[in-house]
Amino acid sequence: MGVKIIAEIGVNHNGSRDLAGKLLQAAKECGVDAVKIQVFKPEDMVLVSADKARYQKETAPEFKTQFDMLKQYELAYEDILFIRDLCRKLDLELIATPFDFASLEMIKKIGLEAIKVSSGDLTNIPLLQRINDTGQKVIISTGMAGLAEVEEAVSVFNDKSKVTLLHCTSNYPAKKENVNLRAMISLRHAFRLPVGYSDHTEGIEIAVAAAALGAEIIEKHFTLDRNLPGPDHKASLEPEEFAAMVKSIRHVEAALGDGIKRCSDDEWEVRKAARKSVVAAKEIKAGELFTENNLGLKRPGLGLHPRYYNLLIGRKASVDIAKDEFIKLSMVEGEVV
Repeated sequence: MGVKIIAEIGVNHNGSRDLAGKLLQAAKECGVDAVKIQVFKPEDMVLVSADKARYQKETAPEFKTQFDMLKQYELAYEDILFIRDLCRKLDLELIATPFDFASLEMIKKIGLEAIKVSSGDLTNIPLLQRINDTGQKVIISTGMAGLAEVEEAVSVFNDKSKVTLLHCTSNYPAKKENVNLRAMISLRHAFRLPVGYSDHTEGIEIAVAAAALGAEIIEKHFTLDRNLPGPDHKASLEPEEFAAMVKSIRHVEAALGDGIKRCSDDEWEVRKAARKSVVAAKEIKAGELFTENNLGLKRPGLGLHPRYYNLLIGRKASVDIAKDEFIKLSMVEGEVV
């Protein structure tokens, strides 16, 4: 299995079933493996008076509070069923992030292969315990966390083989210099679990770099138009950009190979042409000593390996040898090795 690429629709459907459908169609055309949505009940998720994050104030200024904003993007059960059914039709895996107990129950009803834990709920142990009880695969984002908090979250899950950890920087967009991509490797070493990267940077370079570092999952926000209203569109890729990212990641994973250092099948012909052999630099008579003046190393590599060059110096030729003729051990008096 290659890198799993997830198009994070999140709340970029803007509460519209029609827009959600268009996003799924576009994601499929980009070549993604899965799409992800966010499922929440604002009444169970956030205080009515809770202030918005700074980026939300900038990208969704029309809403006074988090509660007001989330009410706009809440998906009804019927909406989620519509998304699930369309994903099945398009052969896309659907992943969902629950933000509260009621939303988790809703997700359990529709039947998904994996549940995603947001960085904000990494420390929500009661929610994690209920996700553990489902027995499903879980993907955990680790933004804003140190290893101790990640360890506490991972300890909740009985079957660690079903857990994947995503490195994440919880800014929208995240500055490249704040990504600390090597932390993804630290997660792998610390927990011996599959790791990936949830990318909030602009552009595609960091996600591609994560694939080169061994990410098994790449998640990136997806939108049809960054100019649409809403908190996450500005930190999302449009279809043409997302398709370019998918293509680049596929190139990287193909190039990574199996790690065994060897001459590849495609290199053999070049190897013959580029490597060198021991040859006669000038005509050599039988009984003449081999010297640096009458031996040479020239392409192609079809004759005696260059490792024999020094062993031949001072030995006698047993036959006449023409200029540029490949030297053979049978042309040398006595045993060479």
